[in-house]
Amino acid sequence: MKARLLVQTKEIRDDGTIVEIVIWLVPRPIPPCSHGFKYSLFYGRLGTRLVGYDNERGKGDHLHRNGNEEPYAFSTPEQLLEDFAADMAAMERSGS
Repeated sequence: MKARLLVQTKEIRDDGTIVEIVIWLVPRPIPPCSHGFKYSLFYGRLGTRLVGYDNERGKGDHLHRNGNEEPYAFSTPEQLLEDFAADMAAMERSGS
């Protein structure tokens, strides 16, 4: 099996924020992850990440919020999108 792109979208909103989502189905997990997805989700402004979720090789599943990095418990792509949307909404409410 080859890697298969599941989602790729980028939106630049009227307020200048950027939402970019890329999710791949991969033939083998990206170490140290045990699932078959590679993903990168970004919400922020040019040069500033407000919220980010990704699973880079060597780090595994993690998220970025307010300049902090913490582990993320990946379960499904659908839950990932829900968690990302909830974090974006919280940032928007806080005025970040």
